[in-house]
Amino acid sequence: MTQANELPLQIRRNGLDPAEELARARDGEGVVRVETPWGLPGYLVCRHEDVRRVLTDPARFSSALTPPRGAVPLDPDELARLRAGQLIWSDPPEHTWLRRMLTPEFTVRRMRRLEPRIIEIVQTALDDLERAGKPADLVAHFALPVPSLVICELLGVPHADRAEFQDRSTRLLDTSLPAEELTAVRREDRAYMAGLVARAQADPGEDMLGMLVREHGDDLSTDELIGVAGQLLLAGHETTSNMLGLGTLALLRHPDQLAMIREDPARIEPAVEELLRWLSISQSPPPRITTTEVEIAGQVIPAGAMVICSLPAANRDPAFIGDPDRLDVTREAAGHVAFGHGLHHCLGAPLARMEMRIAFPLLLQRFPGLALADPYEQVDFRVFSFVFGLNSLRVT
Repeated sequence: MTQANELPLQIRRNGLDPAEELARARDGEGVVRVETPWGLPGYLVCRHEDVRRVLTDPARFSSALTPPRGAVPLDPDELARLRAGQLIWSDPPEHTWLRRMLTPEFTVRRMRRLEPRIIEIVQTALDDLERAGKPADLVAHFALPVPSLVICELLGVPHADRAEFQDRSTRLLDTSLPAEELTAVRREDRAYMAGLVARAQADPGEDMLGMLVREHGDDLSTDELIGVAGQLLLAGHETTSNMLGLGTLALLRHPDQLAMIREDPARIEPAVEELLRWLSISQSPPPRITTTEVEIAGQVIPAGAMVICSLPAANRDPAFIGDPDRLDVTREAAGHVAFGHGLHHCLGAPLARMEMRIAFPLLLQRFPGLALADPYEQVDFRVFSFVFGLNSLRVT
């Protein structure tokens, strides 16, 4: 189950744990040279303090200068359309302007309005999981459908299109995809989102996309609306679905921790934070490009270099938290960087937390005998991806 050494260092895993060589890089030099999927040499930053420093300094570590991963040569107009509305590829002031429009929709108070509907969606998924019999695939019947349906309803995306956009999302995050195929998938995805935006512009509904058209249609270009909608759709189901699958696996591997959540659902809030820290499914935020020469962990990095932050290494840094490799759902894991840090901290974090706080206790209470149907060594991990996850998880 240990991942192949030919994988980029920043996405190597050993089962649920980061690869040992990643921990050695953090505890040794702290910054190591790596090859990147962008075809450029890069510097991998591994320590918690250094990762936070990179993510809070857009003046020296730019997101706007990062080239699209694996893109075949694009004409300037297509490249501009591809980057329009993409928060992850922007720096202030553009980033500040875009985020200010979206932040009100993702406040904790606004997310609480969704709670009754999320409970309904989770209960329906649990019914489906039970009907699937024994064994059943927890990913297909629970982990994927819950966040997918939530984000579809939030954005106004037809739920019938779920399988189609899930397939595209998986391919967009696949580090092994050839450049030509990746560019083709990007174009497919953009064409799909363009259709959604056109429908919203013609008849804006009560969903988030309709809100953006009504309230910001004069400020946002069509290309920016397409970019914003596409990014929210991708991020809104990929990360949470993989957290639900991997989080369940982690708890099944730690039955004492699972029992504490089942017996006292009030423990779920710190448990979610600890699972986020311990799993760190987002392997790294989008790389930054240095705008000037910088020094990190004693290593000089030249201007124009690519800097990649390892979130799994940072979240298991002994300098950040004691006994970092132990899963302990009772501890406070405040300060983890599972959602990133700084101005690019995940916009949808309140929604993701709410979905997990609802879904895990309901799952564990509904199925007190939940167990793996196959040996742990046969678990089907999703390896070649920027977002760590599971292809399937057979349970009984």
